Amino acid sequence: MSTTEVVWFRRDLRLSDMPTLSSAADAGRVVALFVLDDRFAATGPRHTFLLRCLRALDDDLGGRLLVVRGDPATVVPKIAREFDAGAVHISADHAPYGSRRDRAVETALGDVPLVRTGSPYAVSPGRVVKNDGTPYRVFTPFRRAWLDHGWRSPATTDVSTVSWLDPDGIDLRVDIPDDDTDITLPPAGEQAALRRWREFRDDELERYDTDRDRPDLDGTSRLSAALKFGCLHPRTLLHDLRGRSDPGAVAFRSELCWRDFYADVLHHRPDTAYRNYNPRFESIRYDTGPDAERAFAAWQQGRTGFPIVDAGMRQLLAEGWMHNRLRMIVASFLTKDLHLPWWWGAKHFMSHLVDGDLASNQHGWQWTAGCGTDAAPYFRVFNPTSQGEKFDPKGDYVRRWVPELGGIAGKSVHRLPDGPPPGYPEPMVDHAHERQVALARYGEISARG
Repeated sequence: MSTTEVVWFRRDLRLSDMPTLSSAADAGRVVALFVLDDRFAATGPRHTFLLRCLRALDDDLGGRLLVVRGDPATVVPKIAREFDAGAVHISADHAPYGSRRDRAVETALGDVPLVRTGSPYAVSPGRVVKNDGTPYRVFTPFRRAWLDHGWRSPATTDVSTVSWLDPDGIDLRVDIPDDDTDITLPPAGEQAALRRWREFRDDELERYDTDRDRPDLDGTSRLSAALKFGCLHPRTLLHDLRGRSDPGAVAFRSELCWRDFYADVLHHRPDTAYRNYNPRFESIRYDTGPDAERAFAAWQQGRTGFPIVDAGMRQLLAEGWMHNRLRMIVASFLTKDLHLPWWWGAKHFMSHLVDGDLASNQHGWQWTAGCGTDAAPYFRVFNPTSQGEKFDPKGDYVRRWVPELGGIAGKSVHRLPDGPPPGYPEPMVDHAHERQVALARYGEISARG
């Protein structure tokens, strides 16, 4: 008997390697649904990229993506009733809000099952645990267990056999909103992501192990936004890396594992989206008041007087993206030179990052601040000047993003031996002194046990 099934797209905006679609493939007709959830602010680079991904998916579906707006717990059951659907199919969401939303939708659907198939991760959160069933707290043993666990091969989804239902005439349907941004974002959609992956895999991956820490070389895959919205699945990438043990492939595989690890941490400890993983840090002293707020504003604007920090912050504002090495440098500067809370910086990042992912962002910040799982030791305080000299040895990255320093040649751009040129600020702090302040404050909470 022919039935209608709903495939509710969320962080899986693609048609290939799509387990959710496979689970609905036996239906006579399939409704492709996306919900613009009013809970999320409809602004910023990430929202713009999402809209572009939706347009790309709609094009791939021949204009048959049904986009609706509202509370999913209200609109998804309405759509299911509209089409007398036999089931609603989703990729499982393990994040705090996503889990609550899906439970609410499941309840509201009543007798219509909410079928969870797959997730946005190579290995779903909660699958990799210690022998005693407890979650891992440290990345390296998690990585070993993750590799031993393995992952499924890409799902085979023959879209040509799917009878997509045309949603014209559905009252709840809305147009995909127009976007308007001056920020240069990566090409959106599944086909663009696959093209970028193949280009990176064939021409750049072999140098990834050495180039990925060099912001001046653009040696990263730039696939983080595509992975965030599921324009391609990490399992697809891992499948292409099978059998490869060269340093570039090993390093890239580990980066995908970090993504799974942080999702697993958040799954087991949803409170760490906003609180320290290590409760000892609840009592660490941060600066407050008008001076702290002014310091934060200077950091946000890339006006700290430390060239590598300012370059990273300006790249974030201009591209909605920042090189990962710079994410660590600017986070260390905020928390250990300016003595400001990591969650201030994490919120700023989430407001601007096109690839902003709650698990990776919050726990990446906690790693640098020293309060997270598998955290860098608190006494590891990045020296922004030496970090700039090491990872931007010719100063090209700084000159690209800080035009005031464009006339300063070579690595001198990091130390500015003749002082800052007109229009560029003096360093706002003495790094050596602030390092000692940070260590002293850490000593206070260590003494308390």
